[in-house]
Amino acid sequence: MKIAVIGAGNIGHTLGQKWSKAGCTIYYGVRDPEHGKFAHLQESGQVCTILDALTPARVVLLAIPGDAVTGFVEEYSESMNGKLIIDATNNIHGGPMNNLEMLFEKTANTQLVRAFSTLGWENFENPVVNGQQVDLFYCGHSGARPITEKLITDVGLRPVYLGPLEKVDLVDGLTKVWFALVFEQGHTRRLMLKMVEEVAS
Repeated sequence: MKIAVIGAGNIGHTLGQKWSKAGCTIYYGVRDPEHGKFAHLQESGQVCTILDALTPARVVLLAIPGDAVTGFVEEYSESMNGKLIIDATNNIHGGPMNNLEMLFEKTANTQLVRAFSTLGWENFENPVVNGQQVDLFYCGHSGARPITEKLITDVGLRPVYLGPLEKVDLVDGLTKVWFALVFEQGHTRRLMLKMVEEVAS
């Protein structure tokens, strides 16, 4: 599977590494692919312009600052048409946490997913906390579930589907809980939210 990772920070790099090890072809789309600060990305994928990353990709991971998505989509919306787009961004300065409404309006024939937004990147790098597998809560287009759940599983996480895009407020609520625990109450970033279900015998 060919994946365009837009965003070269901790989340984009960590997920790109995991997916590369799982056999995916990773294209890291950056503004200046010749800049030396991106050299480490070449170990797990091809560093190229954003357009060159988007063109061959089946899946697009948006892992840029949340308030940068509008400008990005205005410039590259046509190149994202027809793809599965994972919104992992968070608008931390107000307004909706996600960018799904804008992505829906500005792109065509896409499958939109809200995932990889509820936890710190440390839990993607090491998806086991105190001996328990980390859960990743997500929502999105039902037709995107098989690919999305494979990508989540490839990272080592357990996917927990909350429903279609209308459930995005539930996903973002979990993000706010994680933020409150880590940034307001001082808990470690190696903190997860776990679904534990009793199974009838």
